[in-house]
Amino acid sequence: MERRKFTREFKREAVKLIRERGVTVAQAARDVGVHGTVLRRWVLECTADSQQAFPGQGQLKPEQAELARLRREVITLKAERDILKSRGLLREGGAVTLAFIATHRGMWPAGWLCEALGVSRAGFYAWRTRPPSVRARANEQLLLRVRASFHTSDRTYGARRVWHDLRVEGLACGLHRIERLMRHAAWRARPRRRQMPSDTGMRSTHAVAAHVLNRTVDAASANRKWVADFTYLWTAEGWLYVAAVIDLFSRRVVGWSMSATMTAQLVTDALVMAIWRRGMPQTVLHHSDRGSQYTSEPFQRLLAAHGSPAA
Repeated sequence: MERRKFTREFKREAVKLIRERGVTVAQAARDVGVHGTVLRRWVLECTADSQQAFPGQGQLKPEQAELARLRREVITLKAERDILKSRGLLREGGAVTLAFIATHRGMWPAGWLCEALGVSRAGFYAWRTRPPSVRARANEQLLLRVRASFHTSDRTYGARRVWHDLRVEGLACGLHRIERLMRHAAWRARPRRRQMPSDTGMRSTHAVAAHVLNRTVDAASANRKWVADFTYLWTAEGWLYVAAVIDLFSRRVVGWSMSATMTAQLVTDALVMAIWRRGMPQTVLHHSDRGSQYTSEPFQRLLAAHGSPAA
């Protein structure tokens, strides 16, 4: 059902029936064909401000217009703030700034972007229809060669080593140009590997067990002999330590754990998993090296609690 609309003159005449002619609200509402609540609201609006009451559709009172203007200004300022947060990426200026505007037009109006970044709208739209320059096409071809060198090095080459590669291939270009292209493509050399990790923990001499296993790697049944060790792998976030427990009867890994640190908790977690996965067996011969993790007090307490002699 379409909502009824009333002109300003209609509302004023309805209010006059009550205020000047002394007609009751109920009678006036019946006469003009509106609900009594609506008519009472018109009377209140006219009483509060007879000059600015009923501004009409699409019009606002002065204070409402000012409030709407301030809200629009706040929205614009917030957008400019968010746009300028990315200013660090736009230091190159020129095509980079224009490409930024083209990419973010769906987030903010193009006019806001152009005004915040100091670019004329006419210049932006002219740039969109302009074919790539000779320099831009040359950069595209050079970027392919840079990418090939960078990926061939398994992402370990920085701009200078890539530049040397291209010079060996007979391609004349500047180092700063290579740096700029790699920066725009977000290609950064992976950090060098750190020094190989070493076990610097204190070893408890009283916890060092005799070599009971003595290279006897056969087991008559499951859960008789377990061997344990841990290793480390280099990842993009640093060294990752992996501990494992193997049953010599089935040659299967029965417990494992991973950690970013080489602590006693690493090997303890692997042994706890093996114990629970194998139904908490008793008197399992546990063989490991004499590292500080395996001779630590928490690990030795766990072995003793399950009656597992160390070897």
